[in-house]
Amino acid sequence: MKKLRGLNFATKNAIAGYLFISPFLLGFLAFMFMPIIESIRMVFSEVTLDLDNHRLSMAFTGIANINKVFFVDAEFSRLLTEELLKMLFTVPAIIVFSFFVALIINQKFKGRGFVRSVFFLPVILSAGIMMGLETNNSLLAGMQELIKESNAAQASITGVLEDLLFTVGGPMGAIMDYILVVVNSIYNIALTSGMQIIIFLSGLQTISPSMYEASTMEGATAWESFWKITFPMVSSLILVNVVYSVIDYFVRSDNTVMLKVTETIGKMDYGFSSAMAWAYFSIVILVVGVLALFISRRVYYYE
Repeated sequence: MKKLRGLNFATKNAIAGYLFISPFLLGFLAFMFMPIIESIRMVFSEVTLDLDNHRLSMAFTGIANINKVFFVDAEFSRLLTEELLKMLFTVPAIIVFSFFVALIINQKFKGRGFVRSVFFLPVILSAGIMMGLETNNSLLAGMQELIKESNAAQASITGVLEDLLFTVGGPMGAIMDYILVVVNSIYNIALTSGMQIIIFLSGLQTISPSMYEASTMEGATAWESFWKITFPMVSSLILVNVVYSVIDYFVRSDNTVMLKVTETIGKMDYGFSSAMAWAYFSIVILVVGVLALFISRRVYYYE
């Protein structure tokens, strides 16, 4: 205890941090480390099931599985490209939506606690069991198909607006198309924005009211206060939410690449499925790294 008392504040925080993550580290070393090593071995091997000895046998094949992923199997590259494009469309919409909602529920009004709990519900609903119930619900799927078949022209939420704005072209037309698609996807966006809303809300609550009081005394408008105070103060959380949203999107249960990897595992093609999984993981890490590097250079850190 005397030695701990003699440590500085930063060292004490570091020790507390290691103690906090120690359960995960122990669980990782006990249950995840060896399977990860085995999956890496499978990437460079042809894996067969040895029924006599009840184990998997591996024969080294070099980069044959990796070559199959990128140059032989055409479906993986196509699905990966489609998911990357969908991610570039979905993540900005999630960030804007969650920031806008966080700004609203950060205001003082009656029933604010209830409204916050409602917007946090997507975090619960998007959990594995609830998402599985929604995805595999035959009744909801049947209703969706019935709506599309019976009213295909007006099934879209923005069908009327699309009819009114179909003549818009050029850059404005592309922007309107994006907005209309976002509105049509508002349910999925709201369902995946719960955690981001909480993160933005926690950041907004750390901004000192004295900063807004000083800006008001200086004659700043609400719009100027937003861009000069609110947005810079929570810009670091934009980076956090972008990283979280990208990873969350790529590991969703309805992700087509994830479904293909799972389907290949079901066929007992462990070498090919491991190669796809590690290739997918590497590309996701690369995307997250590039986005984090790009956004971090434009983040304001308050000291």
